[in-house]
Amino acid sequence: MRGDAIPELKQTTLQKLITKFQTAGNLILMKLFGSDKYDSEDIKWEAQVGNRRMTPFAAEDAPSPMVGMEGVSEHSSRAAFWKEKMYLGASFMNNIREPGNERLHYSATKLLAKESAKLRNRCDRRKEWMFCKMLTAGTFTYLDKRGSKVTVDYGIPAANLPSLEAARRWDQPEANVLQDWFNIVEQFEYNAQSPITHALVTSEIIRAMVLNQGMQTLLQKSAFGNGDLMARPTEVIGALLKIPNLIRYDEMYEVRCWLSAALSAGAGPHTIYVDEVGDIEVGDRITGVRIDENGGKHTSTAVMTVTAVSAAAGTITATGAITTALRPQLDYIYTIRKFLPKDRFTVFSDTIGGQKIAEFAEAPFDLDRHYGMKVDSKINWDPDGVYVRVQNKGLPVLFHEDAVYSVKVL
Repeated sequence: MRGDAIPELKQTTLQKLITKFQTAGNLILMKLFGSDKYDSEDIKWEAQVGNRRMTPFAAEDAPSPMVGMEGVSEHSSRAAFWKEKMYLGASFMNNIREPGNERLHYSATKLLAKESAKLRNRCDRRKEWMFCKMLTAGTFTYLDKRGSKVTVDYGIPAANLPSLEAARRWDQPEANVLQDWFNIVEQFEYNAQSPITHALVTSEIIRAMVLNQGMQTLLQKSAFGNGDLMARPTEVIGALLKIPNLIRYDEMYEVRCWLSAALSAGAGPHTIYVDEVGDIEVGDRITGVRIDENGGKHTSTAVMTVTAVSAAAGTITATGAITTALRPQLDYIYTIRKFLPKDRFTVFSDTIGGQKIAEFAEAPFDLDRHYGMKVDSKINWDPDGVYVRVQNKGLPVLFHEDAVYSVKVL
């Protein structure tokens, strides 16, 4: 039985409810690039490198010179699909059905709105994650409908994803932030043939720039040397380097994996079996959490560093001591990570030739060929309750491979 018998749980009502919530203001990339509808789940797009030539002079009576499609590469991938559901139990169902009791009915509808907003935000965050991976790594991996891992490679040239030498990284005494910045601008503008419009950084990079001696010396001798550097570091550095949009982006997300096998206490290293390795990466610091019988959690039973991840085996290898054994299906591990890498300074031009460099390709799904986020519900008979589900399908696409430059600076 679906929720259509209850007005508040009709699909049209739920869809209006979840779409009226605004995308969280701290998710910036999915709003910057926008989206468009594609014909199928097989997403195909063409990308350019260079090709900013001019029309040549020609004699008026001569045939027009032919222009080719040089510098164009074709890409394709199956659209990513993501979904989840939540369960609202008997008390919610009783209140939403209660005739004539406005207080209980209001309480139920308020709960429905709150939980729907949570689902909307979580769904949007996955979309934002894909944009961040595209711009900072040029690739990401996801599960397709068969449960297989699929990797999207956006073809960003390796020269556009460089790393500074260890001794020159911005948290080192020999760092020369200004020289590196001019090198970034020179390389980017030569390759993209367009100015930088946006730069994405984390607080770790801003701190390294503020503490750099060369930056401090320059700011002391300029109109900015009046204390603004400490009060408004992002704005001051953006104005000094003439970056139209220097964005300090520290939004975070949690990755959680439930144990599928027992994990004994001890010094390690440990092989951890989980239900799905998800977004866990080598280098992550993970925390083990043991849940007590009453549903409360005991944190910090273990803090470990990930040294290897095997999606095929469903295992995570980590070093670090575990003080309390963890149990399968009851306990979990988690890590908290920023959307942006803490060590990469990423610049891009949001448009080339008046057109956006990227967009989100919405793919159709379900029998009604729905585009974009979709929410529906299903009533459960025993125990009494309702499942509310949110789904989406699509993929970011990049039309100008050389309009992105991300350099490892820490």
